[in-house]
Parts: sequence; C-alpha cells; structure tokens
Amino acid sequence: MYKEVSIGLGAAVLIFLVVIGYNVGPLIFLGVLGGFLYYLMRSRGVVKNFHKVPSEAQVQVSFCDVGGQATAIEELREALDFIKNRQEIRRLGIRPLKGILLTGPPGTGKTLLARAAANYTDAVFISASGSEFIEMYAGVGAQRVRKLFKTAREMAQKHKKDYALVFIDEIDVLGGKRGKTSSHLEYDQTLNQLLVEMDGIDVDDEVQILVVAATNRADMLDPALLRPGRFDRQVRVELPAKDGRLEIIRLHTRNKPLGKDVDLAELAADTFGFSGAHLESLANEAAILAMREGAKEISKAHFQEAIDKVIMGGKLDRRPSVEEMKRVAIHETGHALISELVRPGSVSTLTITPRGSALGYMRQTAEDDRYLHTQDYLESQIAVLLAGAVAEEMLLGSRSTGATSDIEQALQIAEQLIRSGMSELGFVSLESLPSDAKHKALNGILKRQEELVRRSLEAQKPGLEAIVRHLLQREKISGEEFRNLMASPAA
Repeated sequence: MYKEVSIGLGAAVLIFLVVIGYNVGPLIFLGVLGGFLYYLMRSRGVVKNFHKVPSEAQVQVSFCDVGGQATAIEELREALDFIKNRQEIRRLGIRPLKGILLTGPPGTGKTLLARAAANYTDAVFISASGSEFIEMYAGVGAQRVRKLFKTAREMAQKHKKDYALVFIDEIDVLGGKRGKTSSHLEYDQTLNQLLVEMDGIDVDDEVQILVVAATNRADMLDPALLRPGRFDRQVRVELPAKDGRLEIIRLHTRNKPLGKDVDLAELAADTFGFSGAHLESLANEAAILAMREGAKEISKAHFQEAIDKVIMGGKLDRRPSVEEMKRVAIHETGHALISELVRPGSVSTLTITPRGSALGYMRQTAEDDRYLHTQDYLESQIAVLLAGAVAEEMLLGSRSTGATSDIEQALQIAEQLIRSGMSELGFVSLESLPSDAKHKALNGILKRQEELVRRSLEAQKPGLEAIVRHLLQREKISGEEFRNLMASPAA
C-alpha cells in the first residue's frame, strides 16, 4: 500500500513541476539511478528478507512432535520457563536468558526444537542461516544482523506478541573464531554486530527476544559467543538411542498403513546410528516402495529394502562380471560367517546387489546401543572386517581392492586399542609413539586377528562354499536364511 501511495505522490509532484515550467530532467535521472542501485543491491543480496513464520503456522509444532530427544526437550523447556515467567524474573532481579545453543549431529531435530520452543513461549519465529550474513561487501553482514533483530521486534508487535524467537542455523559460518580471516574483516564485523545485538537485550524491553542457534561444529565458535550473558545454555541434541528411535519411527508411521509383519521395535534395533532425518527418510522410502508395487500396506520387506537404500543408496544398473560376482559373494560371506561366530544372531542381511559405491555388503543388527567398547568387542570387530579378504585369499588364492575400506576401518579400531591402553604397549600416547613402534603394534594386532579368522574359516569351509553358491543364486538372503544355511550347509 505504501509503495503505491509513494509512486502516485511522486508522479503528481513531477506533473506539477512540469506544469510550472521546472526542469525535471535531473530528478528523473536521479530516480532512475536510485532504482538501478536498489536493483543491484537486491541482486547481490544486500537487501535481504528473512524467513518469517506467522504465529498461526507454529500451532502444529510442539515438543510432542519431536521424538527421541527427551533429555534435550527437558533441558530446553526448563530454560524457556525462565522466559515465560517474566514477572517473577523482574521481581527476583534475574538477568533474562538471551541465547540457547543447540549442538549435535546433522538431522537430529535442532530446527524442529527451535520451532517447538517458539510455540511453547507463544513467540513469533524468525529464521535465518549463518551463510545469509556473509558477503564480499564490507558492512553488509552487520546490516543484515541489525535488520534481523528489527524484523523480529516488528513481527512481534504486529502479531501482538511479547516474545520473538530468532533462529540462526549453521551459526558456525557466522560466529567462527575471529582472526582467522585476516585478509577480510567482514566476518569479524558481522560477529561483532551479533554480539552487540545480544548485549542489547534487556528484561524491560517491550518485546523479549530469544536467540536460538544450531551447529554441529561448536568447537569452531568464537569464545565471546559462548560466554554467560550471550548463549547462556548449550543443549546437546544427540543421535537417538533405541527407545528414541522407536518413538521417532512411531511418529513417522502414524499416518501410514503397516502390515501385520512389521515390528517397529525390531526396526528401531536395526537402525542403530540413524538420526531423526534418516528415520523419516526410511519411513518415506518404505511407503514409496509399497506404492511402486501397488501394495495396500507397507510390509517388513519394504522397510528392510528401505534401510538398505538409506544406508547404501539405490540399486545400480551396472552388473559385475561372473568372476567379480563370485569374489564379492565370497568376500561378504566371509564377513557374515565371522560376525555370526563372534556374536550369534548379528547378521541381518547379506547381499551382492550393487548399491552406491558398494558391489555388496553384510549388514549387522545391533542388539543394544553401545557407548563403551571392551577389548574383546573391538578385536572381534577387526576380525569381522578382515574376514572378507581372508575368505577371498582362501578360496581364490588372492585378495582384491574390495577390502581397502575394511582394512582402513580395522586400522582405525587398532589405533583405538592402542590409544585406550588395550594393546601390548600398555598406556602410551599415540601421538608421541615412534612410527616404527606404532607400525609394529598395529601390524601385531591385525596379524593376530587374521590368524584367528583363517582358522575359523578353514573349519567352516564347506559351509562357506555352500552359502556362496546359494547367495549367487538368490543375490540377497536374510539373516535367518543365513543361519539356517550355517546349521545345514549341505542343503
């Protein structure tokens, strides 16, 4: 409306000046020049409109919609209660909470938690990404920070709200440690402006602003951001545990028709290490597979296929040669046999269907989430990793490059054994250890497990060959089928 009135008023003034004989050429030139500069600023991103979410859109987002993060929700809700009890804060002279930092791996629900926090405090929600503040033009980032806080106050007043929540995603881009970019001070100026804006938040402000930021690289943030009085709370948003994954799967399957053979608790166990975003993608991919097949319900097979797709990617059109397929089958069967021997019931799926960058793979099922690892457990994991290469050498007489990733992972676990004092070296510093001593220790750990694997596979050689033949015919077998074949290899 204001734009139309301004244009009409400007045209009327120009007509009046022309009527009285005034030379309007310079005015028209200046107007065109100003419009051109404004267009350039918009195209370069100098003029920026931040994403504003109306309060009506927040009603459907609450802490109940965030699964698997009970600890983070409780900690966040406790911090938000300080903001909601505004009168009590003033009475006791408590400094208002200015910032909450959400840290954790990608896809764990940090943005969803911020939206739920806005709904919990009945605040308007303004979101921006750290990269939106950084430009090559000096002063632009600081201008955008000022505009962000101004927009938050204006939106709160427009919706008659007492609170505004400013969410900055990937704040490590904006709030990185100062002094690293000595050739360009734009980063430092932008961060300084954010610090100034946060310092300006006061309990007596008409609109109380809370800054919520998210990052998965908290170690990169400038210490000035993390001191008390700015980001007063740091809330860890971790990958969900088994119970948390079950809760998230229930949330994402509540509007989907599930078959009778679907066990959500079993799915939660099969998806160790999955984030909330992974689990949402899992439920979505399973539904897509059911739709492609024309099924009325989503079955267990759809979910198992979806797990493989989320982990490894889609199936590839390329087909390896017969010799390569046999080698891959031997390699993966070697992994599976040793996995089943060291931890019965651990094999979930065995396949030689190419996916992503893998020609085949063996997927393990985690019985329980592990946060501490014993020496026996780590050594058994090394054994499983080496089993593929050893099986190739035993049946085909040579190894292949397919074991490269397995060896790299085995070396990492061996280093973890040394670092944790669980090797023959005892308690040592891996960084100060001489390279020859480190090499000897790593080689010794891998050699011992290789010999154990070789003896175990030699004892299981008839079963190994029978399972390889079956796998070449079927291309994919379940863990239950695999265990049946182990029990009766002649079948």
